[in-house]
Amino acid sequence: MADQQPVRLHCFAHAGAGISSFYGWPRDLGAGVRSVPHLLPGRESRRREPRITGRDALLADLLDRFTPAAAAEHTPDVPYVLYGHSLGGLVAYTLTRALHERGLPLPALLAVGACPPPSAPSDLSDACDTSDDELFKLLGDVGALPDNAQPGGFWHRAVMPVLRDDLTLAHVLRAAAREPLPGGAPPVPLLVVTGAGDPLAPPGAVAGWRDFTTGPVVFRTVPGDHFFLREPPLPRLLGRACRVVARTSLAPAAA
Repeated sequence: MADQQPVRLHCFAHAGAGISSFYGWPRDLGAGVRSVPHLLPGRESRRREPRITGRDALLADLLDRFTPAAAAEHTPDVPYVLYGHSLGGLVAYTLTRALHERGLPLPALLAVGACPPPSAPSDLSDACDTSDDELFKLLGDVGALPDNAQPGGFWHRAVMPVLRDDLTLAHVLRAAAREPLPGGAPPVPLLVVTGAGDPLAPPGAVAGWRDFTTGPVVFRTVPGDHFFLREPPLPRLLGRACRVVARTSLAPAAA
């Protein structure tokens, strides 16, 4: 039975990150929810693989995991949910849109966090072609640098190339999301989460997400800055949302 199986919460991280931010989530998600972080190429255990900077390459890496053939390995009548943080929000939306285009089963809920809508300016992704010095300063201005990061230091050498490619990917995905779909926007319920102190996607700047789905849209604000995924309120919120999905059976599962 569907209510005996956990809802799978597929998670996509922010630019420059792997999946370590999701490691502590199981204790805060609560019963009936299983987190499934997705690691993009070029980091952590996939660090030797070429990084992705385009939409087609992204979908080639992800889409097969959400087809009916992949679902057959699991329990097909259990709904699933997507959550993406910052860049991950664009990844999750791009995946949802691609599933919709192909007539494949959709997530029961799409949740995006710390992510301006594709129709709005985005300070970081819009700066993907700036110099290292300019990008480093911008990261510092918005609180996106670790305390020990210095120009030319280890963080700069190890993380900046990954971050820059991820910002390029974000820029491409934002542009692609603005292209009209023949069948209209995905008919998926959308949860938009913001951090109360996030300078990059403040609560007042995300209303435009309403234009990217024909489903209901709910907005929620949690404590924290741009990286509020590292604190318990977000997984607790998503855990509750997943249990609502399980009770109401909003959509059949594909993964």
